Amino acid sequence: MRLPRPKPTRRSFLKAAAAGSAVAVVAAGALSGCSHTGDEVNSDPVVVDEDSAEDILESFESVDAELVEEASWRLPLSNVLHPAEGTWIPVTTAGASATPMVVASALSLASGALSEVVSEPVGHDTTTVIYDVRCSDYLYAWTELDLQTRAWTLYAAPFSGGALTSSPTALWEGDADFDPAPFAVTGRSVIWQVQPSTSGSRTAESSFCYLWHEGGAEAQPVVESPGRFATAPTVSGDAVVLTPRVRADEGVFYGVTAYSLSDDLETRLDQLVMPQNVRPFRATRVGERFLVSVEASYSTGGLLGQMGTYIGTADGGFFRLNREPSEGGCGKGDVVVIKGTSSYFVIDLAKRQYSVLSASDRSVDYGEFPARAGECDTFVTYATVKDADTGYPASVAVRTFRL
Repeated sequence: MRLPRPKPTRRSFLKAAAAGSAVAVVAAGALSGCSHTGDEVNSDPVVVDEDSAEDILESFESVDAELVEEASWRLPLSNVLHPAEGTWIPVTTAGASATPMVVASALSLASGALSEVVSEPVGHDTTTVIYDVRCSDYLYAWTELDLQTRAWTLYAAPFSGGALTSSPTALWEGDADFDPAPFAVTGRSVIWQVQPSTSGSRTAESSFCYLWHEGGAEAQPVVESPGRFATAPTVSGDAVVLTPRVRADEGVFYGVTAYSLSDDLETRLDQLVMPQNVRPFRATRVGERFLVSVEASYSTGGLLGQMGTYIGTADGGFFRLNREPSEGGCGKGDVVVIKGTSSYFVIDLAKRQYSVLSASDRSVDYGEFPARAGECDTFVTYATVKDADTGYPASVAVRTFRL
């Protein structure tokens, strides 16, 4: 679908008052509108004794794989799936030529059909590319990045049946001083983070999380972080998990925090404040348990300062998967799925069992990755697989499993 460039009179949540970044103009005045600001009362840091959490691989029973493959499809090479909650999975697809370099697509989990959604960037400069995509069954959102200037824009449009049903709305604009926004789409809402680049001129400024509902006249600033968020926003059921900096006057602490979607993140459902200087790698939630991964081992911080993935809460304790984390987890009820190096661990916390879901045949060299995060009924995974005869990459294998 060829999209028109939004006119200056269209809804846009950032309009630059000067030639500089539009992000800085609004962020500076957004403090009073935030539901949660950097100076609110936060939980105490959690330091867990290394012997107090159960090691899943040591104390759980290993069983045969219980997940049964429901469906599988083969897509052309250079299709990359991204996490989504519904029956459509957002996909970035390599363009047929250098212009456009990337197109935005969507994969139907009902039929396996791949639909082209955005055929070229809204920004028609030759150096502008589609950078990232997310969708629900009702909204499609994407960021565009100018490879030369590093300026970027976040767009969203109504979506149904594999196609946009209306013209896009520009939600946010930024320049090289701010990273392209990490974002998530749920239902008819988009959630994104605006945070200063580590190499720009505004590194000391706060970061903000914004929420926009389809048809809304403006975005709501909902969470302020006095520094960069540790992870991208993830949606899990009726919660959004963010990892803002907290307790900033005491040091570097990250608060893995679940906010309620039902009241636009006004209610904080739960919080896990990591030990000082320990930065989470991925964070989400399944049921009322956090899934938090740490990709390095720290000299302090107790158990949560050691590499691995942790399942639990500050009050209820933790289970630990003692493997180097690769991607975020997902699951349903007491069953969680966590990616290992070349396979998945399927963990049943109620039965105290785990099994290994092997990667697609001939995909280990390029890796297999999940296209779900947080709560889900169907687990989706994809991998680049090699031809059995030539050994060269041949296609992208997509598999689904009912949880």
